[in-house]
Amino acid sequence: MMKRIVTIQDISCFGKCSSTVALPLISAMGVEAAVIPTAVLSTHTGGFTGYTFRDLTADIPKIAQHWKSLQLEFDGIYTGYLGSREQIQIVSNFFDQFRSSNTKIVVDPVMGDFGKFYAGFTMDFVAEMRQLCQKADVIVPNLTEVSLLLGIPYPENYTEADVHNMLRQLTALGCSSAVITGIQYDDTNHGAVAYDSKSDHFYQTFRNHVPEPMHGTGDIFASVLSGALIRGASLEQALSIAVNFTADTIEATLPDLRTLPREKAPWYGVYFESCIGKLVSYTSEIHA
Repeated sequence: MMKRIVTIQDISCFGKCSSTVALPLISAMGVEAAVIPTAVLSTHTGGFTGYTFRDLTADIPKIAQHWKSLQLEFDGIYTGYLGSREQIQIVSNFFDQFRSSNTKIVVDPVMGDFGKFYAGFTMDFVAEMRQLCQKADVIVPNLTEVSLLLGIPYPENYTEADVHNMLRQLTALGCSSAVITGIQYDDTNHGAVAYDSKSDHFYQTFRNHVPEPMHGTGDIFASVLSGALIRGASLEQALSIAVNFTADTIEATLPDLRTLPREKAPWYGVYFESCIGKLVSYTSEIHA
């Protein structure tokens, strides 16, 4: 049977992030993708102003209750942006309701970037997110989120040994594996490092560093990593697929980003659509 995953995060109607990248990418990997939207925004919040926002917290338990009555089962649960402590608590209950011995849970603990919180988040939210990470099989923080989860200063300078130490501390929260994104040991390479606490093995994949920041790439990475894991890829292989595909989308976007005027340039998201063929090819190499 086809594998099935549910992703729980917001829908930004324009802007190529969250559910609007998770659904097409996971589907392209041959995994049935269901969605529970936590909120609906007219655009994402990175660079747009005047966007609309509708909170859907109250709908999540009702969706879960209906699904439970249908006896739906999921091979994977993947969470992205959660907007409040209440949503985290509801999602934690969802894990308890729908987790089976074969369900893999991936948590992207979205809270901030570049050493700062995203708007609206506080340390109380961090404490709640830390509890959710305990229930995950794999967590996918960036360095800002690592610092928040571990209660350490934001690591602007770090060594490979530092990254390995942070990964060990992350799995000590309760998850069996952790992946840190946005790792850069030098000026030329950029990628991610993973740790499997059960095997005590570290894995890493890097591609050429691109200095321009791009919206939505973290969501692309986490979506592809989740899809690969649900398809049966090892952590090492899933990491490689996620890093390489994310880098492919960045490289596909660069020419227009660098040459077109802002009103026409893809500053709000990357050209993942033109790279889906590569994702299908990467996925075909998975041997479960």
